[in-house]
Amino acid sequence: MIHLELTHPDGQRQQMQVPGICSIGKGTQCELRLAGWRIAKEHARLLKSPAGVLLDAGDSFTGVQVNGRRIETQCGPLQASDIIGIGPFRLRVLDPQAPPGDEYAPAPAVRDSAEPVAPRPGTGPNTPWPTPWPGAAPTIPRPGAPAMAPPQGAATAAMPAPATPARAATDAAPSPASERLAARADAPMRALEFEWRKRLHAKLIEAMDLRRHDVSRMSDEHLRAEADRLIVKIMQDMAADIPAALEHGALRKQILDEAVGLGPLEELLADDSVTEVMVNRFDEIYIERAGRLQKHALSFTSDQAVMGVIERIVAPLGRRIDESSPMVDARLKDGSRVNAIIAPLALKGSTLTIRKFAKRKLDAGDLVQFGSLSPAMADFLRICVQARKNIIVCGGTGSGKTTLLNILSNFIPPGERVITVEDAAELRLNHEHLISLESRPANVEGKGGVAIRELVRNTLRMRPDRIVVGECRGAEALDMLQAMNTGHEGSLTTLHANSPRDGLARLETMVLMAGMELPLAAIREQIASAVDILVQQTRFSCGTRMVTHITEISGMESGKIQLQDLFGFVNRGYAMQADGLSKVQGHFSGCDTVPHFYDELRASGAKLDLDIFRPAPAPDSSSGGGNAAGQRP
Repeated sequence: MIHLELTHPDGQRQQMQVPGICSIGKGTQCELRLAGWRIAKEHARLLKSPAGVLLDAGDSFTGVQVNGRRIETQCGPLQASDIIGIGPFRLRVLDPQAPPGDEYAPAPAVRDSAEPVAPRPGTGPNTPWPTPWPGAAPTIPRPGAPAMAPPQGAATAAMPAPATPARAATDAAPSPASERLAARADAPMRALEFEWRKRLHAKLIEAMDLRRHDVSRMSDEHLRAEADRLIVKIMQDMAADIPAALEHGALRKQILDEAVGLGPLEELLADDSVTEVMVNRFDEIYIERAGRLQKHALSFTSDQAVMGVIERIVAPLGRRIDESSPMVDARLKDGSRVNAIIAPLALKGSTLTIRKFAKRKLDAGDLVQFGSLSPAMADFLRICVQARKNIIVCGGTGSGKTTLLNILSNFIPPGERVITVEDAAELRLNHEHLISLESRPANVEGKGGVAIRELVRNTLRMRPDRIVVGECRGAEALDMLQAMNTGHEGSLTTLHANSPRDGLARLETMVLMAGMELPLAAIREQIASAVDILVQQTRFSCGTRMVTHITEISGMESGKIQLQDLFGFVNRGYAMQADGLSKVQGHFSGCDTVPHFYDELRASGAKLDLDIFRPAPAPDSSSGGGNAAGQRP
């Protein structure tokens, strides 16, 4: 805990306890809420570390002052005589050298006379202010606040609440709240570790600059070995200053990863349970695990460190990122998708998003096991691919379109010539006769760029049996449709859409982007004759990913494309799970419709059971039936 003295604009003083990591501002998520027009949503942050209390100034407009001097980044350790100025309020740390504790008691919302703020849940007019720490001076109550009952004794402990079945169940299994408390207890050590990582990383850069190392000509192995040698020497020279509480081996690895690797992202990329990594700014990293977002404890030491990681990712691919070209799409060596955007477009700092793919190549059986589709749906899609039906996978961002396209592509019989076209090569096909093409951005002079549309045109001259386009985003949709209509059956692609009908509308729009001024009726005729199956992939709010529709294009009628659902997901709403999280519940079912090309499939020798198209009965709700896994592996 941190023991604070807060001086209000009217001169009244108040003593309180706040957590060891405490955000200060007028936002509802802040542990210490201050109201006023000069206060930002998250104005500053206090961190309790073994070295003392550190102050993070944040990026507010009015700033933070310590003893009348504005602080730009971080200040500390604070002394008991230091006065922190946040808008009209003044703060003072009463006991900055107290050992960090692991308890947590939220501070109250502090009202400003100019701007009253609505009370937080649990802080109404009958809720007392936090109990002062033992030995503190009496707390001066705010106007209108009730007087606190005097403590029964300095050493009196809080009486435990009666044990109830609900509470017993909560105590038996760790809750998200207990995990947050554990993270808070570890926060001071991480703050100290971050401070020394930053200091030693700066020493390493200085040492490499003094030695005039030309890192551009050094191999990865040589650069890593040289950097490791310098880190060891720097840590030996500063051994007396580095706190003994820090694990030197882990500190050395973190500095080395940030200097010549991917920094804190190294361990996240090695963690199979992490499916996506999002760097909002250098000190703010989020990850996706089991379909849900959570904040990661580690961070980069500076924005320059994030820029270094981005450069190390995009440079080997022949791509660039700078002020003239502040956005880039790239990939890692394992095929993971990378997007980066930097200042001046990214206002908070360099932003990096990495979408990982499973190290093991997935198949349809894995999707069935995850609950993303039923065995009947997987079997039907396999027959459609083998029968050379043109398939478009629709879905939103992060819904699993590329994963499903990978699996569908692996249904292609061996011996056929497959050509893939992508913006950034991500598809990994288990196919012997495979050619992968990747678009190229323009150079500094704006020349030399090769768009996906040109690559799709070129594939028609390469004798393809199958054309797989990673994603249709623009005018290449017209060339893809023409390929499907000119003897290149069995082509596959993806596009962003919320439903099969929306997918067709977006496909029409992308064809119009080609600038050919085709009439809408002609475009719809092209789509109806080219596309056979639409597969809708959906990501629900709980993180569940599954195939919600398999739809056939059955033809044209009155100038409108006709659709009929073959399979669907029957959504029965959300239900609370044993872990306290809600997940979508439902079951897969046929739609009592047989595809128009069934006779063609039967003539090709495919054994298709008509019973799979019959509506499936709803599972017994009492047994917890439903397909709610569906998370990206």
